[in-house]
Amino acid sequence: MFQQPASICFDLPEWLRKFSEGYQPSLDLRQRMQFVIAASLKNLEMDSGGPFAAAIFERGSGNLVALGVNLVTSQGMSMLHAEIVAMAVAQRKLGSYDLGAESLPELELVSSAEPCSMCLGAIPWSGVRHVAVSARDQDVRDIGFDEGAKPENWIKSLQQRGIEVSADVERESACAVLQRTQAELPFRKY
Repeated sequence: MFQQPASICFDLPEWLRKFSEGYQPSLDLRQRMQFVIAASLKNLEMDSGGPFAAAIFERGSGNLVALGVNLVTSQGMSMLHAEIVAMAVAQRKLGSYDLGAESLPELELVSSAEPCSMCLGAIPWSGVRHVAVSARDQDVRDIGFDEGAKPENWIKSLQQRGIEVSADVERESACAVLQRTQAELPFRKY
């Protein structure tokens, strides 16, 4: 007999809370990205998911709101990309599905890589007003990940919706994590 689950949930890795507590607020976007890239490497080292991380920050203060990492393999759900996890954690923490609500400070999504097609679709609905990315789509595809079909000029598509985009922030550091992934786990998909 068919039974529909009463709820769907996922667990964040045990190391994530302590790692997040080590963040020192910074107004420097490069420092925020370095923190996110360090989380992507830690996620790989701890084998808690793929080599991707993303965070939601208060843009004006540099305060961390939520840190997310790729949990696809560890939680067995294909939708648990780092950006989706970061947005979900922030929405739950702030008590609002709209991270652009007037009652909230301006929030940004900082991601270790360009969004895949799924994450790109979720960004405008999240309410963030700024997106910063590190590794490029092609960097991710070059190590064997399928990023899905995206508009060629995805940055323009976000800008047309009032979302500012910063690209290639600390790209070399993020690519180093991706290359390590390919070297250590060449057949594993996230």
